[in-house]
Amino acid sequence: MHGHQIAAIARFTVIEAWRTRLLLLYAVLLGLILGAAYFLQQLAITESIRLQLAFSAAAIRLASVCVLCLHVSTSVTREFNDKGLELTLSFDLPRSHYILGRLAGFLIVAVLLAMMATLPQLLLAPAPAALLWGASLVLELAIVAALSLFCVVTFTQLMPAASFVCGFYLLARALTALRLMSSAPLASADTLTHQLIGVLIDTLALLLPALDDFAQSAWLIEGTANWAVLGANAAQAGLYIALLGAATMFDFYRKNL
Repeated sequence: MHGHQIAAIARFTVIEAWRTRLLLLYAVLLGLILGAAYFLQQLAITESIRLQLAFSAAAIRLASVCVLCLHVSTSVTREFNDKGLELTLSFDLPRSHYILGRLAGFLIVAVLLAMMATLPQLLLAPAPAALLWGASLVLELAIVAALSLFCVVTFTQLMPAASFVCGFYLLARALTALRLMSSAPLASADTLTHQLIGVLIDTLALLLPALDDFAQSAWLIEGTANWAVLGANAAQAGLYIALLGAATMFDFYRKNL
């Protein structure tokens, strides 16, 4: 019975994405990005295909994260504001099953977006590299979906939730570069301030997922497919989705609705 409730909520979450024209809007956005990438290819004198791949992969990855984050935040915020959540919970439905159903639905949406993003890469890059890139993008978007759900349940407003997700994502993407810069500074290497900043960056690197290891454009450009990397990505994604899902349930049970 409870499994059917979770599946029903997940189903309606996917239907909501379809009826709000999310996939159509995303397809239009993909078309614009691919058009801009083709324009850059025509301008390039050398390495035109590599430039097209690098631009399209990076832009599609960022666009996918933004679209999914805004969709999750908008969907749950609308349900809070329209009092639809109170109506749903008035039935015999545990709050944990509502969160699980919503999370499962958003994960399915993340898979659909990643599949749409992978199709153009199959035309530009070797199939193994494109498939590896797409599978890694699925895992990255799954983390973003779980984080977006946690933030919107915690803040219950669109702007704070979306801003936190964007800040979290950018920091997780830049942490490796920050660690490299802190380990080899140009000056003031022995100061207390630099040491404290180094400790802070190392601590954040332990707490945050290494999103710069996901869906790397270099895989498409070089045409390489090291599937062992996908295992590390999957382990990180599974851990953070489980932690964020548990944190979302804990916070949701604390709310007075």
